[in-house]
Amino acid sequence: MKELQLKYGCNPNQKPSRIYMADGGQLPIQVLSGKPGYINFLDAFNGWQLVRDLKRATGLPAATSFKHVSPAGASVGLPLTETLAKIYWVNDMDWKNFSPLACAYARARGADRMSSFGDFIALSDECDKDTAMLIKREVSDGVIAPGFTKEALEILATKKKGNYNVIQIDPDFVPAPLEHKEVYGVTFEQGRQELTIDDALISNIVTKNKALSEEAKRDMKISLIILKYTQSNSVCYVKDGQAIGVGAGQQSRVHCTRLAGQKADNWWLRQCPKVMNLPFKDTISRAERDNAIDVYIGEEYMDVLADGNWENTFTEKPEVFTQEEKRAWLDQLQDVTLGSDAFFPFADNIERAKKSGVKYVAEPGGSVRDDAVIDCCDKYDMVMAFTGIRLFHH
Repeated sequence: MKELQLKYGCNPNQKPSRIYMADGGQLPIQVLSGKPGYINFLDAFNGWQLVRDLKRATGLPAATSFKHVSPAGASVGLPLTETLAKIYWVNDMDWKNFSPLACAYARARGADRMSSFGDFIALSDECDKDTAMLIKREVSDGVIAPGFTKEALEILATKKKGNYNVIQIDPDFVPAPLEHKEVYGVTFEQGRQELTIDDALISNIVTKNKALSEEAKRDMKISLIILKYTQSNSVCYVKDGQAIGVGAGQQSRVHCTRLAGQKADNWWLRQCPKVMNLPFKDTISRAERDNAIDVYIGEEYMDVLADGNWENTFTEKPEVFTQEEKRAWLDQLQDVTLGSDAFFPFADNIERAKKSGVKYVAEPGGSVRDDAVIDCCDKYDMVMAFTGIRLFHH
């Protein structure tokens, strides 16, 4: 297949639309089910590169949950804990025996369930039965992977009445070294971003504390790989092999840090017993529970707790989750890694990161205020690596 006609482009009025190989060659994909659209393919191809890089860097199966050309979540295939299984809504499944790939997707989809709703999934490895069972029960647009087992395809064929988007990509495909895009009739050309994210890239430790465990190195590399495929400006918080907060496409870097930090905070707050034990009605869907939790742990909590409202969601009225209780719980979050796609121009980013338990930082360096940023990291005994490389993605 050398080209694929699409229904429309980014919006229904943008026609005609297609994907094709400019050199006349074969597309590196097969559509096994459904009719993927323009944005689906943008998410699929960016997501595939991300999980491919994660697998190469860590040796572990990887998954990502993409929305609007940025990852809402990404993870490598480490086992789930009982707490994670519960907050990711998979504790009713045989989660202790999930395959590593299924664990990766459960983590990628579950870390920010609000943003991942209606995602496009990318998997580094052949999609197996466990992963397909997880995908089947989530609201999602499609999945791209280098292969699918027979059982997985049979499961995915039942989703969306047989119209779920399933794309198989050739894992051996190598793109041309130059890439092109057109804006307003003008063609842009640049060399592909083929930077390898490895231990050497994070070896320049500039803080007094230089203690970097293997787990911290892994999480640093994961954060940078995620940023490599996230719309800039961007920062990423990582904990135990998975993204827990991604801030994408903000004009101000500290706003990225705050946005991603709030998502990381929400991920941790969801693990507080007071939130995990909310008395939901049995008739409430998982998506409705996600929405209610997001409001409950936020500033507008009375939207779900006011008389006349709480009865729609809960069997009994929950107590308010006070600011003091939230802060006390957040203070227990530790050893988080923060990656940034460009240098931090002010120490306010570090101050905000500290509130979300950040211990390790990876950023390019090169700001005129690097000394102030390093001093702030030293104040909190953080470990910071200067990569020397910017990772803008547009």
